Amino acid sequence: MRKFWVFGGIGVGMVMCFLALLVVGTYSAAAGLAGSGGGGAVALAKGAVPARFQPLVQKWGNLCPAINPALLAAQLYQESGWNPRAQSHAAAQGIAQFIPGTWATHGIDGNGDGKRDVWDPADAIPSAASYDCELAGYVKKVPGDPTSNMLAAYNAGAYAVIKYGGVPPYKETQNYVKIIRSLEKSFARPVGRVAPSRQAAGAIYFAQKKLGTPYLWGGNGTPEQQGRFDCSGLTQAAYRTVGIDLPRVANDQYNAGPHPSRDELLPGDLVFFSDDLTNSRAIRHVGLYVGGGYMINAPFTGAVIRFDKIDTPDYFGATRVTKDGAAALPTDLPTG
Repeated sequence: MRKFWVFGGIGVGMVMCFLALLVVGTYSAAAGLAGSGGGGAVALAKGAVPARFQPLVQKWGNLCPAINPALLAAQLYQESGWNPRAQSHAAAQGIAQFIPGTWATHGIDGNGDGKRDVWDPADAIPSAASYDCELAGYVKKVPGDPTSNMLAAYNAGAYAVIKYGGVPPYKETQNYVKIIRSLEKSFARPVGRVAPSRQAAGAIYFAQKKLGTPYLWGGNGTPEQQGRFDCSGLTQAAYRTVGIDLPRVANDQYNAGPHPSRDELLPGDLVFFSDDLTNSRAIRHVGLYVGGGYMINAPFTGAVIRFDKIDTPDYFGATRVTKDGAAALPTDLPTG
């Protein structure tokens, strides 16, 4: 819930006309920007990795050519959601979710304190990177993309990758590789422009029909709730109408795609707000960008779904939602 807001203060008729142009313009922008981009070293997106872990992920994510910081971040987020005390039903432990047998063989003393502690991110994150690179070494002569082969080896074993000459035809393994490669894009700082979304106009169309609806904490828009929403309930419902299933919570929605910069925002982007601008897990509010520095959002109890400016001190960043990015988000993280 946001602590303060600056209401747009523009006439309803003018706003609706303006919004209609933006919705149409989304497709024009998509046509104009498609194919733009560029190469370069992989860096982490702003705040995507909690600040306390970012130096470790940045350092160890460059341990070998088969990995990069964004890929390592994607694995850690998929495994534990950045929870150093996470423990699964299968006895996997810590931020990197090593099972005891694997840790005994592959755990390293990352911080040089003389101990290998699976619960200490300073050991577990370096160990995850080291294990990835070890697997990459096993399959380095296999044809295809070295990173995808490494991930397949992580899931199915190096022998299966060697046997099949690449990612094996196992549905679980192929899905794991796709999930991590999709999440990788949500942790990487974009180089060049982010590809535009073609589902954005439909999400905006849904949200603009809800203007004036009273806010409800925890609201999902059900008949029992008189069609009312909170912030992330509104954005989730808007994207569901175009076939994209977002998580329910705003800070999880942040990882549903790549992150355009402020000056590259397009209608339909999700925009996020936080009191801690170094940590996406601290995000507490989300809106749907419509252009011109405005978003549609469900702001707080006592207010209605409305237009607000996004340029406030708590503006965190934005996500351009993709179907693959949303589908890659973990739904059953271990607790601890």
